[in-house]
Amino acid sequence: MRPLPPHLEQSAWLHGAAAFTTVRTRWGVPLLWTAHLARLTATCTWLGLPVPQGEPPALEPLPWGLLRLTATPEGLFWSHRCLQPGPRPFGGVRVQLTGVQVHPQLAAHKTANHLPYLLAGREAAQADAFEGWLTDGDGNLVDGGRTSPLVELQGRLVVPSGGLPGLTRAHFLRGQTFEERPVPVNALPHASRAWVCGSGVGVVPVREIVGDGWRVTLPVRWPDLRDPALVWPAPADPA
Repeated sequence: MRPLPPHLEQSAWLHGAAAFTTVRTRWGVPLLWTAHLARLTATCTWLGLPVPQGEPPALEPLPWGLLRLTATPEGLFWSHRCLQPGPRPFGGVRVQLTGVQVHPQLAAHKTANHLPYLLAGREAAQADAFEGWLTDGDGNLVDGGRTSPLVELQGRLVVPSGGLPGLTRAHFLRGQTFEERPVPVNALPHASRAWVCGSGVGVVPVREIVGDGWRVTLPVRWPDLRDPALVWPAPADPA
């Protein structure tokens, strides 16, 4: 047991009073910057945190990077690291429907109260799955541990309601017809296709969803994409 360092005697660390977003960068340029800043601003306003302002920081020109913005009562902080998710999973990914539920008030915001998503990721890793999906108290699919879910049901693209407004998913859906509504867990075995979407991975098809006592195998077809905000980021490639 050690004394708490003085710099951690702040509500962001003691109570989770913070919000964040992770922005994909391409050669040091933040992608979907306006959308990320708007979502972070909305969460800061809701939490009573200082509203983030200003232009993106000058960043190292990494081929692919992740810029994290963290808003606290003390101000806005950033960090930038290489984005290297590994080889592209051409055969699609497996998703585990976990036993973890989202927070009923915080699910629509990306806050430092991130423990449910970490627990879902841990459960997914134990099941050898790429992602863990979380539910609400009514038995609906809501969100992913590190990505946003998108499913096709009865020929319609459906965004599960109640979770974080996924910016990569929203960018992918621009110009497409979709609906946002509750997605009961018992509807998932009848899904015809599914994807996970996020800054770290782009838009990735799901090959299998595994639940409690059931599993469904889905056809895998990667979207034909060129947008750097949506593709699987190679560890390094030419400009």
